[in-house]
Amino acid sequence: MFRERGWITIKPEMGTEMLDCGASRAFAVADHQTAHIYINDPSVKEEVKALLSATPGVEEIRETDFSGLSSAALERLPEFTAVAAPDAWFTYYYWLDDTKAPDFARCVDIHRKPGYDPAEMFFDPGLAFPMFHAAAFLLKKKLGFRALMKVIPLNGDQVKGSHGRDRVPANQQPVFIGPASLPEIHAAEDVHQAILSVFEKE
Repeated sequence: MFRERGWITIKPEMGTEMLDCGASRAFAVADHQTAHIYINDPSVKEEVKALLSATPGVEEIRETDFSGLSSAALERLPEFTAVAAPDAWFTYYYWLDDTKAPDFARCVDIHRKPGYDPAEMFFDPGLAFPMFHAAAFLLKKKLGFRALMKVIPLNGDQVKGSHGRDRVPANQQPVFIGPASLPEIHAAEDVHQAILSVFEKE
């Protein structure tokens, strides 16, 4: 959606398209059921927020109070965060033509992708013999050739689960096991204090 509205900037690279975050008016870093929204051009902030609020699958837009943080920290923080509905999640895909997808898109490459890609858990169903492709990659690497293991699909159709929301039913929440005297845990930050309380007593 950001690409279609001209908010993100793309730079061509060897026949593929790379996302240029610094030159983009606005961009998102997708983390499955949350998307961190960065705004480089303040004039589009409200338009971005309105678009996301009206998008099916987006449950809420959160603006966090970052008061008290250093200026260096503030420069790296998103303007706001979009949270997906329970049955939805965000993709990082920014290209409109799969033939121009960057080389890392079809690989397991958590460092170069501008967001989490759950499709990395699956082989591309369009490959007739995915294990052959994986074996060919390993052979090339063994022989000293540069190679990419392009076996990941370019869509999330195979992904049937989701994670990342902080407001979920009790039967889906994490469990903290420890002494009965542990303080109550209501948020992830409370785990730190709970661990400290155990060692303080010992």
